[in-house]
Amino acid sequence: MSGGLRTADGLPVEKEQIFRMAQQEMEYRVDLFNKLTQTCFEKCIERKYKESELNVGENSCIDRCVAKYWQVTGIVGTMLGSSKPGGM
Repeated sequence: MSGGLRTADGLPVEKEQIFRMAQQEMEYRVDLFNKLTQTCFEKCIERKYKESELNVGENSCIDRCVAKYWQVTGIVGTMLGSSKPGGM
């Protein structure tokens, strides 16, 4: 019996496939982070910079924005993961 990763149908996963999957996952996470950063920045940070640090209102807004963004991302991921081909 040989070890290693296998696909859902039991076929061995090649090293190139593993690398491509890891690369796609990293690209997805970078894209997600960039979208989160842009969305929350546009929503929470004033256009006129008065101070070098975030004020209390901006900090609070960013905390809520990030929490909601991750929550929605998790819900969508769960929904996509639980959907079956041909369903809905």
